[in-house]
Amino acid sequence: MRTYQAIYDTLFSHYGPQGWWPADSAMEMMLGAILVQHTNWNNVEKAMKNVKVYRSPEELYELSLDELATLIRPSGFFNTKAKRIKSFLMWFRQYDYDVRKLRYLKRLELREQLLQIHGIGKETADVILLYAFGKPIFVVDAYARRLFKRLGFNMPDTYDAFRSDVERELPESVEIYNEYHALIVMHAKVHCKATPICTDCPLWEYCERQIS
Repeated sequence: MRTYQAIYDTLFSHYGPQGWWPADSAMEMMLGAILVQHTNWNNVEKAMKNVKVYRSPEELYELSLDELATLIRPSGFFNTKAKRIKSFLMWFRQYDYDVRKLRYLKRLELREQLLQIHGIGKETADVILLYAFGKPIFVVDAYARRLFKRLGFNMPDTYDAFRSDVERELPESVEIYNEYHALIVMHAKVHCKATPICTDCPLWEYCERQIS
């Protein structure tokens, strides 16, 4: 039977645990989520090497926009992303850059705060909620839409309606949502590309061949 849970179980069985997010701290994870917008992870890693020279968010906050943009240049769109990081740091500063003070907030309350930060949209906010704050939430990205469309799911058009559809079926588990997002990304890189590689695809039995 084709369900969100069945797809997760199949992907997990095939690829195994992914161990996401690739970061050494919650702070690094959140910065990475902003930097990865409109680029690939290799470029983010290059930018993060520069950022890591400044070991504290306080030091990053004191940098000018030009200095910050220079640091993150490898990530692309560096002037835009510098402004977004500045806005994020201004928000995080209200909580003394302490993730523990934010983990006590309810998921939707924290989500609303993140969405008020310049340059943070729903996908980025949900990635931060999941991987930095341990809130169970399904991340809707282009890979997820492509995958479930090809599998024949009747997905709502809006981001939150699609997210809610998945969350209604899955247990409220941070571990499952953590792995699900990472597994979808992995599957999109290996099989469900823009031009799909269907040979040996672990989801072949579920696919309705709605390839576009």
